[in-house]
Amino acid sequence: MIESKEIKALEKEYGHLFEIDANLDRLVRRIELLSYINPINIEKEKHRFFASKFSANPNFKYPKLKFDPYKLHRLFFSQRLERIKDERIRQLYQEVIYHYSNMIQCIETIGASKRFYYNSLRVYGTPTERDVQNARYILHYEDEPPSMDMEKTYSAEEACEYFKEFSQQYGFPLNIKFSTHIAAEAMVSNSSQSLLIKKNIKFSKNQLLTLSNHEIGVHLVTTFNGLLQPLKIFSNGLPKNVETQEGLAVFSEYMGGALTLKRLKELAYRVLAADSLIKGYSFADTFDLIHGQYKLNRDEAFGITLRAHRGGGFTKDRLYLSGLRKIYKRYQKEESLDLLLMGKVALDDEDIIRYLKSLGLTKPIAHKSLSFQQKLNTNPTLDFILNNLK
Repeated sequence: MIESKEIKALEKEYGHLFEIDANLDRLVRRIELLSYINPINIEKEKHRFFASKFSANPNFKYPKLKFDPYKLHRLFFSQRLERIKDERIRQLYQEVIYHYSNMIQCIETIGASKRFYYNSLRVYGTPTERDVQNARYILHYEDEPPSMDMEKTYSAEEACEYFKEFSQQYGFPLNIKFSTHIAAEAMVSNSSQSLLIKKNIKFSKNQLLTLSNHEIGVHLVTTFNGLLQPLKIFSNGLPKNVETQEGLAVFSEYMGGALTLKRLKELAYRVLAADSLIKGYSFADTFDLIHGQYKLNRDEAFGITLRAHRGGGFTKDRLYLSGLRKIYKRYQKEESLDLLLMGKVALDDEDIIRYLKSLGLTKPIAHKSLSFQQKLNTNPTLDFILNNLK
């Protein structure tokens, strides 16, 4: 942990900054979008959709809000940023507050169709034409023959033990919770520093390695690195950090020897599903694109369609592929990724991070993504594809 003497010295010099940072930390704990965006009736609506022969759009229901959006907006904008004398830092915190405000608007409009979709666009954007071309380029490759590692034979309880063993090499605590209300097989809850595992499903050996490198090797690494920084915004998240963080996480899969062509295609399907939203596709339309035209099996096609259409149109998933492309380019140039592991930060934040570092307002990272030093990928097709993404 940071030495208390160092903290006191920083607080003396930057008192108003630390006061505002602490205020934002207390407020932002209430607005973890991923705890609200996943429907609570997925299985029921999936059964109904399949029974209708893929024609009856699902009617998803969502968790109730545990906060008053208007009051929370008011508390965010009541912060007296003018008391932060350093103009660059003041500008950073202004952008942070606008970002959190956008997140609140996303959460309060979940399930409100177009209203949520337009709020989602402000936070996550929409796929570019280049993203769509990259996705189609990946999907034109023939599927690889299935391997034993892809067979789903591990229970959620066995997955839990696997994750516990994997995390021991990192030296931070692993808090695992089971859930039936998440769209992914596993995900990190940043606010509770927990790994959530989907209950009542089976995992393959490859999935366990993939999730370990992705969720533990990057998302929990940046969670715990962020918590060790003097300023709480590093753990709560800087604006537009998702593309970089997901890019790092998928890159960790690649370096850890877990990334497959099947997984890369999954990210490509997500881009096409997100792109279908701006074209006005319904749930059934997007499902038909993925299952009917691209011939992905119905369960996986439903999962990808669900992820894109939840809330009313959620474009976050389009960022995994573009994030991977950007991080891979950095890797090719042999540029360090350490600054990006300092917390929930973006590639565009590197200059401000260096500035904060020059003022003594950051600490070196305590945890690194171990896969980044391993280079375990043995699939030449993946190298060829990643080298040729535009």
